[in-house]
Parts: sequence; structure tokens; C-alpha cells
Amino acid sequence: MRSWEQIEAHPAAHSPLMAGQPPQKGLAAREGISASALMGMQFDPIRYVVPGYVAEGLTLFAGAPKIGKSWTAMDLAIAVSSGGVAFGSIKCQQGDVLYLALEDNRRRLQSRLKVMGRHLAPQRLTFMTEWPTLDEGCLNELEAWAQDVESPRLLIIDVLAKVRPAAKGTEQLYDADYRTMTGLHAFATRHRLAVVVVHHTRKMEAEDPFDAVSGTRGLTGAADTVMVLKRDIGTAKTVLYVRGRDIEEVETALEFKRDIGTWIILGAAHEVGKTTERQAILQTLRMSDEPLSAREISDLLSKSYEAVRKCLTRMAHDGEVEKTGRGQFRCPNGPIVPNDGASPADWDIGTHGTGGILKEVCPSDDPNAPDDDGRGNTVGWLNE
Repeated sequence: MRSWEQIEAHPAAHSPLMAGQPPQKGLAAREGISASALMGMQFDPIRYVVPGYVAEGLTLFAGAPKIGKSWTAMDLAIAVSSGGVAFGSIKCQQGDVLYLALEDNRRRLQSRLKVMGRHLAPQRLTFMTEWPTLDEGCLNELEAWAQDVESPRLLIIDVLAKVRPAAKGTEQLYDADYRTMTGLHAFATRHRLAVVVVHHTRKMEAEDPFDAVSGTRGLTGAADTVMVLKRDIGTAKTVLYVRGRDIEEVETALEFKRDIGTWIILGAAHEVGKTTERQAILQTLRMSDEPLSAREISDLLSKSYEAVRKCLTRMAHDGEVEKTGRGQFRCPNGPIVPNDGASPADWDIGTHGTGGILKEVCPSDDPNAPDDDGRGNTVGWLNE
């Protein structure tokens, strides 16, 4: 039998029921909502800041160093602040934009604007090259900006490392990454605007481009949308991968127009890839003095052997390559795909005035080249 002291120490002894008081409702009963009541509510539609790519909420935008993330960020900032177009074709609704270009200076920003033909830049685009970190007043200053402008619509933080809070001694890496994003996510939700946070990818390749984002999944898990800009050296193609809660998953092939400092949409990656995959194989065969096997070509291009073998079979059937022996292929006499020599071989799409040069071979598109196996099946290159 328990003593009076043991009974008195038990939590139940102090509950309202034992004290003769009416029971109090719990948190779920007080603040929860039933499914039927939820279905009866009306919500405003999702705001798409860059339709098809950036919606209200928190977007994590990652890519390798010097691939052209800052050019992309500048393009989005100008498009939204001016009510213009992003990626050369996507019309954006006008609103106020704050661009935290924390790895740049004013001279370099002005230089980028001039390259992009923006001598009369939007009045509603504000640049900052210095900003406090998330544990030193970042969110307070963002709140002040949102209150000061007429219609806050887009915030760009370039890059995440510049605003990350200091790590806590016993905190796990996942928890630290998630904590880094939660304040920005709440700010975006509160003001129904888009926050795009620029970040890096890791050096190690990943089968899923979204797994290449540097850090733990605490970063990608806390974001509403994740965008990854990735360059495929084998096909000289750059793809923007997008996946989100309010965004339909897309893989878009882009081309960087150096003369205007802007990424232009070419189309869906799997459609554009139908021709570039064949061009990569043709370019490899042209550069070889001897016929090559499917295995040798796949090794040179760092592509799936099975995908290359199937593509070569289709190309041989269409007369684009010749089979010279057992498993050996070469180009027929003369170039198959015209090379007009107009495409620049050297593209500097890194930080303007400071970045390294990304060397890409850009063969011309042949609009007449077959892009399937004759039975409506796309050549299996991307799905390695």
C-alpha cells in the first residue's frame, strides 16, 4: 500500500478531476480542426513568383561553384522587380525585391547589370552586400524591409553560408541545418513571398541531383522547393531540376547567353536531350582516328553503357553512324551534324570578372535528326 506522501506526489493527485474542478480541454481539442471543417475553409491561391519554378515559400537553389547561380539570381531579381520575363520567356508579376549579394560588391553588381543590358535598372530592386547572420538580427532586418516596401515579393540570399547562425556545441548536423532554414521559412510564410536561398552542391556526384545538395537533408527537408542547376559535361547541356510541394517537378534544359548574361529555356530536358545525346556520340567518334565500341564511348562520355549501346543501335539504323566490325562504330565520310563554328567554346558563366572559365563543346542542333527508335520510344540516355 502506498503512503500518503506517495499519493500526494503523483501528478494525477493534482488534476482538476481529483480537485473537484471541471476538466480542461487539451491542446488538440482547443486548437485542432476537424477534416470536415477544414474542407469548408477558403484559401487564397498559391502565389507563383516565377510561374512553374518559384512559388511563395522557401526555395533552396543549389549548384556547383561558378556554374552561373548568381546570374540566375540576378535574372530572377530583375524579372520580378520590373514585371519582366525570367529565363527569357516567363512573365513575372511585379513586386519589390531584396537581393542579398553577400559574395559581391557594388562594382561587380553594376558590371552584371550592364552585361544584362540594364543601364536603367528597376527602382524596386534593392541590393545589399552586407547583412547580419540569422543569430545576429537577420530576421529583424528582413521584417523591417518587408514593412518599408509597397509589395514585398522576392528575397534572394546569395549565399546561405553568409547568414548561417553559429553552430551549437551539442547540436546534431541535421538539427543545425533545419534550424538554419526554419526562421526564413516562417518569414516567407508570414508575408506570402518567395525566399530563394543560394547554396552549393557537393563534389561527389549523385544519381538524384537533389542528393547532391551540400549538407544534410535538414536543408532540403525544411525548404518548400529545391532547385539544382547541373551541367552535363558529356552532352554540353545544363539542366535546372525543380522539385517542390507547390511546384510540379520539372527538368528544364537551359542555355547561357553570354552576351546578355542570361539563362534561356531550351525546353524539357528529355526533349532537348534527344539530339544532344547523339551529338555527343558523334563528336566522340569524330575525335577518334579509329572506330570505337559502345563500351569505349560510354567510358569517354562517363555515360551508362546500356544507354550508349541502345543509342548507337538507333543511330546505325538511321544512318548516322557506320558499324565497321563486331561492336565497332565510326562516323560516315564527312561530318553528320553541321558545325557552323558560331557557338562559343569558352563560356565564362561564373562570377562576372572573377570566375573561372567553363569549357563546353556546343555542337549545332540538327532539327532533322531522328530522336526516337522508330516505335515512339525515346532513346534511354537520361534515365541511367
